[in-house]
Amino acid sequence: MSEKGEEPPAGEKSGESTFTVVVAAVANLGIAVAKAVAGAISGSSAMLSEAAHSVADTVTELLLLTALKRSGKPADARHPLGHGPERYIWAMLASVATFVGGAVFSVYDGIHTLTHGEELGNPLVSYIVLAVAFLLEAYSLRTGVKQVRGEAARLGVPAGRYFRLTPDTAVKAVVMEDSAALAGLLLAAAGLGMGQLTGSGVWDGLASVLIGLLLVYVAWVLGRSNAQLLIGRALPAEMRAGVREELLSVPHIEDVLDLTTLIQGPSEVLVAAKIDFRDVSSAAEVEWACEEAEQQLRERYPAITRVYLDPTPRRGQSRPAASSR
Repeated sequence: MSEKGEEPPAGEKSGESTFTVVVAAVANLGIAVAKAVAGAISGSSAMLSEAAHSVADTVTELLLLTALKRSGKPADARHPLGHGPERYIWAMLASVATFVGGAVFSVYDGIHTLTHGEELGNPLVSYIVLAVAFLLEAYSLRTGVKQVRGEAARLGVPAGRYFRLTPDTAVKAVVMEDSAALAGLLLAAAGLGMGQLTGSGVWDGLASVLIGLLLVYVAWVLGRSNAQLLIGRALPAEMRAGVREELLSVPHIEDVLDLTTLIQGPSEVLVAAKIDFRDVSSAAEVEWACEEAEQQLRERYPAITRVYLDPTPRRGQSRPAASSR
């Protein structure tokens, strides 16, 4: 979301996110099976950790698909502001799945290998699986990065800033998890290689622990992002300034006494403000000023879907005397 460019339609953006998540889910499911088989054949702790990593990623993507579907339900009488925030609940569960399903198992298995040792089998199958998995994960990551860059270009902001602040946590999760997966594959390969060179399973156990710690970091970052959006995150400071600027440009509006913005979804922003209108403005002029303010805000920031303006006397203004009948 930015002053530059145009926000894509909500349906288009949701469709892109769904495609990105589906690609990641299909890739991770196949990779998980292959890694588990390779880990059983080679006896590699790091490969089994990578299998757990891919299983956790697959569960994460299924939860993200659920989030995308349920958050897209229209507003109704029981949910007048829509279901947008529900995506962050499911995305939060996805980060928990990453932590429990991947990180905990990897750290435990690595520590077990370090303390009890392991017998390394033929690592050839593991190397083949790691190579194929790297290609699939790289393709999945490319899909996510392509969407991030496309959104950033449309909004006229740097891709890094968009990725850090985007409320589309589904795409953020895919990019972070695929990046962690590629790093994990390199760690697993290094553990296998050092194990072959030294004949010690310590390196494989160490690789497993490092993979687990990497997943802890990813789960923490995603969990924090979703928690902020669940609690209620405001628009960035420059956008709040832009909203205030648009409101003050409307005739009959003299001051914005209080401004509240709330991100409810990737393409859903609520704006509520206490407005000091000109004292000489008629009721009709105030009503049309509100309509013009909403129109201007939506033209500048298409993600703004709800605008509530409250006519409020400025601070220190005396209450007018009641008219006698």
